[in-house]
This record gives sequence, structure tokens and C-alpha cells, in this order.
Amino acid sequence: MARTLGLQKGIIYGPVNSRRLGRSLGLNIMPTASKLCPFNCIYCHYGWTRYVEPDATGHLGELPSAGDVKRALEGALPGIAPPPVFITFSGNGESTVHPEFERIVEAVVDVRDRSGVDARVAILSNSCAVTREEVRRALGKLDVRIMKLDAGNQEVFELMNRPAPGITLGGIVEGLKQLNDVTLQSMFVQGEVTNATDADIDAWFERVAEIKPIFVQVYSIENAPAMSTLEGVPRETLEGIVERLKTSLGIDARAY
Repeated sequence: MARTLGLQKGIIYGPVNSRRLGRSLGLNIMPTASKLCPFNCIYCHYGWTRYVEPDATGHLGELPSAGDVKRALEGALPGIAPPPVFITFSGNGESTVHPEFERIVEAVVDVRDRSGVDARVAILSNSCAVTREEVRRALGKLDVRIMKLDAGNQEVFELMNRPAPGITLGGIVEGLKQLNDVTLQSMFVQGEVTNATDADIDAWFERVAEIKPIFVQVYSIENAPAMSTLEGVPRETLEGIVERLKTSLGIDARAY
């Protein structure tokens, strides 16, 4: 039986060959001993979240500083050949809950600019903190914002993402609407829990239409999920969603 993936052991990992981003150098600004995230997504390939908390204030001693991240990236980039196409915030949880997230973004962009490496700085985010102005400001300094949206209503949102108390789908949608050039990433699953019924997809389409992203990435399970009773949806389901996004909403999309 396939197992969930192990946690990242440092700030820098990879480069990895991402199915969505290609050659990507990962940035983990979360703890290395455990996953820290305001969500406990049933499909997470890192397994269940030990600390489902709305922010990182209780774990400050476990987090790297902006200076730590800057030094790690400065030390890593010169030795990577060929260079990465992307430098991507991802890793053991949700990067945007780091209290120094904006300073870290600025440091990473500065190191990239001075290095001469032609890489774009991106984030894979679950969108939980997009309700906060300072987080949206930091996200605006990145080249690519890939933001999570798995559900079209609060009930399915809670089943899929299991958020910390106080986090609502409505708040996330309003925050995403205030970001420029958003790419949405959406996971579709079936089994014990599903977000892939016709009604679920219709509700999700309504939210996508509100947000007006520049691109949508739809995908299903590739690695072992936290909830072992989940299954991937058929490829034709994903391709049908892509076609509907293009024809009904005029939004470019791709199935992965």
C-alpha cells in the first residue's frame, strides 16, 4: 500500500519535477518536525495535520526567520544545474501563516534578482489567510499565485479541507477576488468523501466565476492521501471540467 510522503527536512528542497510547474526548487518555511496548517485536507500527501491552527504564533521557535531563508537560498542557488524554472513556497504546511511571510517573500525575490537565475517565484497556497490584507500584499509581490479552491459551498469545504474554526469559504472567495492574476488549483476526489458530483461541480463553477482567475489547474490524487478511502476521479471528469471552464466561463484551464 502506498504511503503518504515524508516531511521536508530543511528550508530548501529539490529541485523536484512538478507536474504543474516543471523543475521547481521548493521553499519550506514551516517546521521540519511536524506539519503546521490551518487545514487538515483529507487528500494531503503529507498525511494528517497534527497542528490545525489558524496561525503560527504558538510555534515561533520552530520557524525559520527571513534571514535564515535568505541565507539558505543564497547558498543553494549557485550549485543547482540546470537552474530551476520556479522557486516555490510549499513544504510542511501553509506558508502564508508565517508571521514574517511578507519579509520572506521580499528576501526571496531579492536573492533571485541578484543571482541572475531566470526563475519565477511562486506559491502553492491553500488560500486560508487570503482574508488578511498583509498576506494579499505579500502575495502580490510574487510572480505566480497558485491558490486553492476545492469546494463551492461551506459544507463541502469543511468535508474536504477540515479548516480551523473561523475559516469560511465565503471569506476565502472574497479574499481571492481582491488578488490580481490568480491561478486556482482544485483537487477532485471520490470515495468516502467526494466533491465531484454534478451538484458539487456546479457550485464550484459559481465560485470560480466570482473569482475570475487567469488559469485553473484541476487534478486528482497522485500520491497516497491522508484519508485512505479516497479515490481519484476519472481523467474524463477532469477534462470535462476543463472544457466547461473554457467554453462557459472563457477561463483557460488544464487537467493534470
